[in-house]
Amino acid sequence: MNAKFLTSWLAAFVVWMGLSFAVHGAWLAPNYAALGSLYRPEADQMGYLPYMLGAHVLMAAGFVWIYQRGISAAEWMGQGIRYGLAMGLVATPMYLVYYAVQPMPRRLVAMQIVGDGVTLVVVGIVTAFLNKSSAKA
Repeated sequence: MNAKFLTSWLAAFVVWMGLSFAVHGAWLAPNYAALGSLYRPEADQMGYLPYMLGAHVLMAAGFVWIYQRGISAAEWMGQGIRYGLAMGLVATPMYLVYYAVQPMPRRLVAMQIVGDGVTLVVVGIVTAFLNKSSAKA
């Protein structure tokens, strides 16, 4: 682990956590509230915050680790966008699995996929920016 990895990991964590809150804690919150019994009561949710933080720490570490192993000499912005889109193709279909096993509204699933897809592209751009000087010549 070097300083560039740690800096990228921290930045990816902060951006990912912040955008996840914006998407799920603000934009989609009324949709989740309308589903009541499918989710924990709001009063209980803060007790599970350490799990949410831990998940984002691990996701950010994996995200940066994979990026740093596949970095190329390509222009950093395009590389970050492509990486974010690729990771979105890996991560966001989980909402389709949830849709198949839980009574989730189709519109909410589509909004989750879009929200998390955009989040992953932004995290990809941030990660690429912080690692642009590492590109191979």
